[in-house]
Amino acid sequence: MKQNKQIKKNSPGRIAFVVFCWLYAAFSLYPLIWMLFYSLKNNDEIFVTNPFGFPTHFRVENYIKAFHSYNVPRYFLNSLLVSGATVIGVLVCSLFFSYATSRMEWKGRGFFRTFLGLGIFIPAQSIMIPVVKQVKAINLIGTRWSLIFPYIAINLAFSCMIYYGFFKGIPRELEEAACIDGANIYQTFFMVIMPLVKPATVTLAIYTFLNAWNEFILANVLVGSIPDLKTLPLGVLFFQGSFTTDWGAMGATMVISSLPAIIVYALFSEQVEKAMTIGGSVKG
Repeated sequence: MKQNKQIKKNSPGRIAFVVFCWLYAAFSLYPLIWMLFYSLKNNDEIFVTNPFGFPTHFRVENYIKAFHSYNVPRYFLNSLLVSGATVIGVLVCSLFFSYATSRMEWKGRGFFRTFLGLGIFIPAQSIMIPVVKQVKAINLIGTRWSLIFPYIAINLAFSCMIYYGFFKGIPRELEEAACIDGANIYQTFFMVIMPLVKPATVTLAIYTFLNAWNEFILANVLVGSIPDLKTLPLGVLFFQGSFTTDWGAMGATMVISSLPAIIVYALFSEQVEKAMTIGGSVKG
């Protein structure tokens, strides 16, 4: 029996699959490794002497220049505040809306759920002009709210769809049992329902955070002319001069801007995997 398992383990198909996985991992990780090497070189080494190899000298001064000469801490703080506020706004709004449309009976709930769900099919680029006009109309230009509110609106449709699927999979008997024990609707929601959708909450928090952190086009239109409100993706543009560009410092900024996304996903990747299967297990 053990010999058969060993043969199956070393079968050509399995070996080919393992080789494919390692090759895929190498291709996926190489851009990150190259970007790290890129941030530790100067312009001559990047383009002439050593474009793809290991840095001959670790030029840490690229990171120092990025922090002190190009205002990267300010851009980092702006990205962090905007992304964090967007995550909170999206989770709160989508939680309450999805619970109301999936667990409560009221007139028009199907229409409002469908109307909001249609937002998934609308590209953000197609509504850019109306968004800018609306932001100006409510006097948010020149504040971080000019980014936060549009980001919340853009991510709301997808979050509501995910939460709606999770809420529909939760047996109503749990709420009925909580009511019998004397819990009101708020206690039932916060103490019974919310813990059951925790995997979805973590997944949506990661998804929303990465969307807001990496967004460039709308940010460039709304705050591109205001230096103190620029986010990290916009800050990279400052490294491109009219005649010369400090590519090493630009690489350092790209590494800094990528770190939060990598760390967030590395810490919560297990929760993302659970979210893919938790719906069926709760329903069953």
